[in-house]
Amino acid sequence: MPLNRSQLIRITTIDRCLCNHHRRWTLEDLIDACSDALYEFEGRDEPVSRRTVQNDLALMRSEKLGYNAPIVVKDRKYYTYEDPDYSIRNTPLSEDDILTLREAMDVLKHFQMFSQFSSMSSIVSRLEDQIYVEARHRTPAIDLERNERLKGLEYISEIYAAILSKEPLRIGYKSFKSRKDAPTEMIVSPYLLKEWRNRWFVVCYYGKIKDDVTLLALDRIHSITHDRTLEYVPNTFFDPAHYFDDVVGVTRSLKSRKEEVVLWFDSSQAPYILTKPIHSSQKVLGSDRSHGVTVSIEVIPNRELERDILGYGKHCRVISPESIRRNLAEHFRKGALLYEDVE
Repeated sequence: MPLNRSQLIRITTIDRCLCNHHRRWTLEDLIDACSDALYEFEGRDEPVSRRTVQNDLALMRSEKLGYNAPIVVKDRKYYTYEDPDYSIRNTPLSEDDILTLREAMDVLKHFQMFSQFSSMSSIVSRLEDQIYVEARHRTPAIDLERNERLKGLEYISEIYAAILSKEPLRIGYKSFKSRKDAPTEMIVSPYLLKEWRNRWFVVCYYGKIKDDVTLLALDRIHSITHDRTLEYVPNTFFDPAHYFDDVVGVTRSLKSRKEEVVLWFDSSQAPYILTKPIHSSQKVLGSDRSHGVTVSIEVIPNRELERDILGYGKHCRVISPESIRRNLAEHFRKGALLYEDVE
């Protein structure tokens, strides 16, 4: 039975109270303790109801969470554990608990590059130790894609902190197209970090690009310095939660507009396209087991989309728009020239 955050806070608070045998706990005391904990951790200023705490006590006593907590009432008034050494924290982990914790740990490790989450290192270590004791050693069940040798990862935490504190940054940046030997100095206001296929980018405001935002690849950053005399430009340009909704990849402009892209895939690729859509807007326009599938997506055309389509080679054809058809046709013509000597 999964617990929501508020339930978890209340139950762990009740457990902490009942483990404190230097005080006698009435139901009202437990209610006050739970209310204080919810205010501290969630900012909720509403008192917890009597019925809510009674339900929590009944839940802890039951088998639903696997606690079977030996909660007793003494003198018809005071709540305590009948076993003075009991705590829900001492409850043995079930097989399902161990599997869930292992999966959660693998995900947590993926974010340890953020210094803001450095405290997780000790948490993860303790979890690993507990799981090892409970389950002995087992092979990993999850392997997240990552490239720890990728350049620019050292800047993630610094940019993340600047986004939270709304601090401008002076960045030394050198794009792949730059012909200069030295990086270009850019003063930017960072808004959003984005990962795409194991590369990291930051969406930011750069004063030389008016009324729009720019995208910088972290692996092209050579330096970051802080200057409190610089002015931060607040984000009034886009909603970070939805900025990338209309693209495949990361390349887009605020001035770009969505288009309907219609694609045909042959029968060998149809099952993959149907089970793993190219984009969340994908719609099936026609499907035939022997002749393939035709789908449409509503996206802002960009180079990442074209590269994805090129990756399907002879198994995919762009039906519309004409601009993408021409671009890909030219790519295939030039690509074919590289293999003219192949018999």
